[in-house]
Amino acid sequence: MGTYLAKRAAGLVLVMLAMSFIVFCLQAIIPADPARALAGPSAPEETIERIRDDLGLNQPLISQYGTFLTRILNGDLGTSIRTRQPISADVLKYGPASLELIVAAMLLGTTMAFLLAFAQNTMANSGIVRVGMLAAGSVPIFLTALLLAYFLWFKLGWFPGNGRLDIRRFSGPTGFFVLDGLLLGRPDISLNALWHLALPSFTLALPMAVAIGRSLNSSLIDVMRQPYVRTARGKGLSEGHIFVRHGLRNAASAPLAMIGLQVGILFGGLLIVERIFAWPGLGLYTVQSFASSDLPAVLGVALVFGAFYIFVTMLVEIAQSLADPRIAL
Repeated sequence: MGTYLAKRAAGLVLVMLAMSFIVFCLQAIIPADPARALAGPSAPEETIERIRDDLGLNQPLISQYGTFLTRILNGDLGTSIRTRQPISADVLKYGPASLELIVAAMLLGTTMAFLLAFAQNTMANSGIVRVGMLAAGSVPIFLTALLLAYFLWFKLGWFPGNGRLDIRRFSGPTGFFVLDGLLLGRPDISLNALWHLALPSFTLALPMAVAIGRSLNSSLIDVMRQPYVRTARGKGLSEGHIFVRHGLRNAASAPLAMIGLQVGILFGGLLIVERIFAWPGLGLYTVQSFASSDLPAVLGVALVFGAFYIFVTMLVEIAQSLADPRIAL
């Protein structure tokens, strides 16, 4: 395990270097002047040149890249043109909301995938489940979000459709409102936060559940035909017990890999879902940065998402090794 973690850490450094180079090239290629954006459209040329000198934009590209790497290593992602704040501070401010939504969506998605696979392998009429999965997987995520917001929030009022809490200006020790409510002895805060998480997390979880559920079901079809499963049936064990005890772990490798892929796809859906449900996270922050041509903020968030995806991939590989000892780290 130690050797594996050391290799993954070295790989993480190399991938982050490659990502930083790509981000720097995008900043250099895209015809946008950060100095002009910071100074404003009516600023005189002297002010713009002074800002360019302060930002090091008049230096050679190699020197600029060295400065860029040094800033990243020090946790400095630059300054947002829109908020006029350090991007790292904005990430710490809006990151907990996105991370809470991502965790809720992943937990809900994997649970739904397990239930879908269980239904297909234990129900007599599993064709209905397959048709439902196909229908759910074919709906674009923006349409799912709009339909849920329209019917369950606007028309029926069953769920809240925007924000993280009904309480305004709540501040907790961690920024994760579900956890903060428990830490502060306020279960009403946790329940209200979960209620607000329902629609956006379900929107993100639905395509994930379909993809993981189909992958798990495909693996289970082969596993449930193995001799040890027939032996378990011969002993009189129930299908549910066989599914959990003998089938699930042996079929876990492919769906775990699918989870890693779905996390990458989830980042794209995060921008849409947070925009529709006015969720104050990094997705909404990125959309607003796009609208304001705030390129440093967009690329800074891209670096953060890239690092998070690499970390999740490492966890998936460890989970695959634990689920199937034949897969060596």
